Amino acid sequence: MQPVPAINRLIAALPAPEQQRFLARCEPVTLSFGEVLATPDAPLLYVYFPTESFISLTTTLNGSTLLGVMLVGDEGMLGISLVLGLNLSCLHASVLAPGQALRMETAQFCRELELSAAWRRLLQRYLYVMMGQLAQTAACNRFHLLEARLARWLLMAQDRAHSDCFHVTHEFLARILGVRRVGITKAASRLQKRKLIRYHRGDIRILDRNGLEASACSCFGSDNSLYSRIMQAS
Repeated sequence: MQPVPAINRLIAALPAPEQQRFLARCEPVTLSFGEVLATPDAPLLYVYFPTESFISLTTTLNGSTLLGVMLVGDEGMLGISLVLGLNLSCLHASVLAPGQALRMETAQFCRELELSAAWRRLLQRYLYVMMGQLAQTAACNRFHLLEARLARWLLMAQDRAHSDCFHVTHEFLARILGVRRVGITKAASRLQKRKLIRYHRGDIRILDRNGLEASACSCFGSDNSLYSRIMQAS
């Protein structure tokens, strides 16, 4: 299990003086499971930087069906459209794992962007990473088998939860991965029979991280490689 970071990794990447100034203007909050933080085409009131919690970003099909496009944890933020000068969300954002986060009013955040060239450079890199990961997810949903996609999603959730245990139902996974519930049940059962996970009434425990990585599609490694390569570049 990975330790919970003291602060969000984006904020941690700022030079020390700017990091301290930014943190002084942030408000610590506790996010609740299912809490809606953004809706499509609605103004953003706050930007969020998860530290313990993580957020599910989804898009709607035919006005109702939700399809998962990304998870945001301590590696990222909610509100990246502000970097483009747009105070709107194109996705639905809700809390999937409750816990701590830092938030800032959008007007204050925009002022911080104007003051800090380091923030602008860093978040432009993060925006590039998000674009790459979204493209990877689109290809993954089209070409990879469900069991491998499920393993990838569980690894992503584990990394953001910083815990081997988290709660997510078959129904939710089916909606997020865009498949029938019976497909999730079969895929999860296969992973459980191989002793990679334990699953009971929505409670998931990762038993064998290495085995789960071997079962996941290549997209999991590609996502992590892209983040490391771009965000750590000078």
